[in-house]
Amino acid sequence: MAAVDTTTAFPPLPSFKGTPGWEFTPLDKVDPDSFAPAPGGDAAAHAGRALFHDVEGTVTVAASDAEATATSEGPVVLSLAVARERHPDIVEKHLGSVVKDSPLVARNAAQWTDGAFVYVPRNVHVEAPIHLSAVHEQAGTSLNTRTLVVLEEGAQAEVWDELFSADDETEGLVNTVVELSVGQNARLRYIGAQNLNEQSTILGTQRAIVARDGHLDWITLGFGAKLGKVFLETKLDGRGAHASVTGAYATHGRQHLDFDTLQEHAAESTTSDLAFRGILDGRSRTVWRGMIQVDKDAQQTDAFQESRNLLLGGKAHADAIPGLEILADDVRCTHAAAIAKIDAEQLFYLRSRGLSEGTSQRLVIEGFLQALVERFEEGIVRDAVAEALDARLAAVLG
Repeated sequence: MAAVDTTTAFPPLPSFKGTPGWEFTPLDKVDPDSFAPAPGGDAAAHAGRALFHDVEGTVTVAASDAEATATSEGPVVLSLAVARERHPDIVEKHLGSVVKDSPLVARNAAQWTDGAFVYVPRNVHVEAPIHLSAVHEQAGTSLNTRTLVVLEEGAQAEVWDELFSADDETEGLVNTVVELSVGQNARLRYIGAQNLNEQSTILGTQRAIVARDGHLDWITLGFGAKLGKVFLETKLDGRGAHASVTGAYATHGRQHLDFDTLQEHAAESTTSDLAFRGILDGRSRTVWRGMIQVDKDAQQTDAFQESRNLLLGGKAHADAIPGLEILADDVRCTHAAAIAKIDAEQLFYLRSRGLSEGTSQRLVIEGFLQALVERFEEGIVRDAVAEALDARLAAVLG
């Protein structure tokens, strides 16, 4: 376990409406330093609350475990604290090298207690998905968790990373940092799922760097928390690098979730594809702010991003803000954003076929989310994501 620093004076969080990127999320009532850092709970004891608790074929590792079993010859799968002791050269080389400095990262770096380390050496292919989990358990505390995934040249792996609460009532704050390093010609599928209770606040900093001809398939599911601000960034750092990013959220009540995404193209002939979809009910609010950034030497970039939101309640609100920052002149960059209510004509058509209003509404919503599910090939990931969306939709619709 990491040594917790409770004496450092950290820089303040950005002011609400005072700093670009933070204009839509009120932080005036959030004081991360008022929560005492504490380790996470026993994920196995609360496994029923995880989104992927019953998925077969994965190797499950709790972020608080002292030690975990490698999936096959070669890979290292350990708690981050143990990995830093046993593999200091590898961990110190990569830890903190992917994410950028910020007030959130500074707090996490000094206070993390839970964390996982996945390292796949050159040309090693890990067949079984690696399932990581961390759980916030102690009321009134902050859980600082960190995930570091490193794939060397030609390596392949799939990592499922879950964060959830021990119960529905425990109040607290979670500050999570995720670093993904995808080496040359390596392939990583990373699934990050957040299912905290609605008494919690989540602050997240997640970033990936993809080297030449590397491939990243990033899936993020943000369902829980009463208030959340998550930065999700990818940097395509070598010729031929590719990133596909898929995000889904479903909110109700007074939830407020804010996603800030960046697709940074730093090399020529790189591609990226980002799609976020959200369902909003009650008085909930979501923000998606996306930026495609193309550096001056990143010629022949091909990038796309979209955010589509479906409002179920008359008082739900979504902001979708795409952006382009292009310094190269030979690129193809496009974006799309849409916010809409359920189409009355679609409901009328289904009702005219004898379906109830509730069933008709459910079918329209499922069709809206199906476009995300179909981004994945048939198999364990597609089925698991579809089941997670169905479960969350049931909770939102009551």
